[in-house]
Amino acid sequence: MALAALLFTGCEKSAPTSSDASKPDSRLSNSKPSNASPIEITTKSGVEMVSLSGGEFMMGSERGNPDEAPVHKVRVSAFLMDKFEVTHQMFTKAQSPNPSHWQDNPKKPVERVRWRDAKQYCNERSLLEGLKPCYNEKTSDWDCDYSANGYRLPTEAEWEYACRAGTDQAYDFGQAEKLRQYGWFGENSDQQTHPCGQKKPNGFGIHDLYGNVSEWCEDVYSPTYYKASEAVDPHGPPNTGKDVKRVIRGGSWKSSSAQCRVSTRQGEQTGDSDACFSTDYCGFRCVRRPTPDELKELTTAKNTRP
Repeated sequence: MALAALLFTGCEKSAPTSSDASKPDSRLSNSKPSNASPIEITTKSGVEMVSLSGGEFMMGSERGNPDEAPVHKVRVSAFLMDKFEVTHQMFTKAQSPNPSHWQDNPKKPVERVRWRDAKQYCNERSLLEGLKPCYNEKTSDWDCDYSANGYRLPTEAEWEYACRAGTDQAYDFGQAEKLRQYGWFGENSDQQTHPCGQKKPNGFGIHDLYGNVSEWCEDVYSPTYYKASEAVDPHGPPNTGKDVKRVIRGGSWKSSSAQCRVSTRQGEQTGDSDACFSTDYCGFRCVRRPTPDELKELTTAKNTRP
């Protein structure tokens, strides 16, 4: 546990200063998110999500850590993303044992979640709604079927696209001095998680992308991946073997403001083979790609609900 914490907080020493991080990155000016406004929907199992229409954006930063460069153009397809991080209430509804350190409030984000446990939740939630699960539990790495209409972890590109909300800055709301209004991090968290949705949402209406708990992504972590990233819906580098690190994003209750920037990336051991996994800063949220007919049905249900 102590080693994991040191690994996570150690990156803070090499992070850019908040003054540098808050400046717009001139390499990001070519971002072209879709003009369509995000649409809030509620799923069949009662989870609030935001429909994002996708588009092109400039991913990464030249002002951050070395693994955030080079800045490169990426296009992501339309997808739905959870409005809030997965809470204790949501997690146990899918009949998953709750591993969290803090269980005093059902609306707090679940944490101490292994990467594979997060994937299992995605599959269970898919089955609750009659969707095709994305993860093949019979394979050693629980391979992801991106063509399935069920829930999964976001790719790194999807996560950053959602967090940027069409902006070219380190935080979509502007300067780091405003971070207290948008997230729970090292300076205001009292060293613990907080109920989801208490802080302001980002420009796409999504809460707690900055701080509270860091969020698992689907991608394998590589510090040099951006040099060879695909231009359309990148899924990260291939799995190179046992105990590979996966990407976590967004900073947490213990992070510095620089670690909460939209482009900050971290590599974390999945904990899948660790009986004592106790990273109480790791949580997640789900995404999925509905068909146009499914999205129309969800949008209509939202508009007709009393």
